[in-house]
Amino acid sequence: MTCAEALSIVAVMICAVGPHAHAGRSGLVSRGASAHADRAAQQQAGPLTPSPRRELASLPGVRLWFTDTGGAGEPVVLLHANTGTSESWAPQVAALSRGGYRVIALDRRGWGKSVADPATGPQPGHASDDLHALVGYLALPRFHLVGVAGGGFVALDYAAWHPDRLSSLVVGMSTGAVSDTEIQDFIARIEIPGLRTLPAHFREVSASYRGANPAGTMRWLEIEEHARQADTPAQALRSPNTFAKLAIISTRTLVVAADADLLAPPALMQIWARHVQDAQWTTMPDAGHAAAWEQPTAFNDIVLRFLNGGRPFSPVPR
Repeated sequence: MTCAEALSIVAVMICAVGPHAHAGRSGLVSRGASAHADRAAQQQAGPLTPSPRRELASLPGVRLWFTDTGGAGEPVVLLHANTGTSESWAPQVAALSRGGYRVIALDRRGWGKSVADPATGPQPGHASDDLHALVGYLALPRFHLVGVAGGGFVALDYAAWHPDRLSSLVVGMSTGAVSDTEIQDFIARIEIPGLRTLPAHFREVSASYRGANPAGTMRWLEIEEHARQADTPAQALRSPNTFAKLAIISTRTLVVAADADLLAPPALMQIWARHVQDAQWTTMPDAGHAAAWEQPTAFNDIVLRFLNGGRPFSPVPR
């Protein structure tokens, strides 16, 4: 082999090896730059979008069951009736999440899948405290709160305690657990003898719904049968709901009544709703105490219109 031939072979080898070696080094630089860009983009974008969850949250005094649709929408927290659980909210969870909201439903302590835990806190505790602990657990800055029937008791209690955390408040089909004599006397006058000894659907589900939708009534009963845990003490409100307490609620509020409600008829609800500052009012026709279950489309439309800041509803009738 001549010197010229040897030099030629070395040149070919350098050309072959050199570009690949250079590409390897530039690939490492490129990947490093890309990772840095990804981190910068994440920092600019803020926290990751919450993922859907179905789990028990370990909170003081309770392992609280909740479902969370996740997503980047404004949070809406749903508080069930005393005859229900988070399962009762299935139509609302679907509709509100389609409407762009992050929807959180929970089983109150003593209901559904939640488990009281005396080792971590006093019993039975307060539902508003459990709600506030869950809000902290999920790192919710502000949220919309929707409560029906017994869930409405808690919603009013929380709104008077922490208006700073609420974007809006919806209370439906509820006596509000208001302790003032005017409300208690009204409840006594409308009480149907023996009604509370009958199966729950006779007092809470309207006759129209029971007659027209036997499958839906059966599903409501299935949830009700497993809703309240046996031998669990009731949670008291942080303080009694009174007219004076309701008057300090400054949150934008909608009160929803059902005109076939045997337990919290519109005339009763109007009495306490008048004490909530600038409360809006609407009534669902031909619906009972379980109106959100009986007429989910109508109820969801009402809630979405209110949450979205659409045309205001009427003031509470005087």
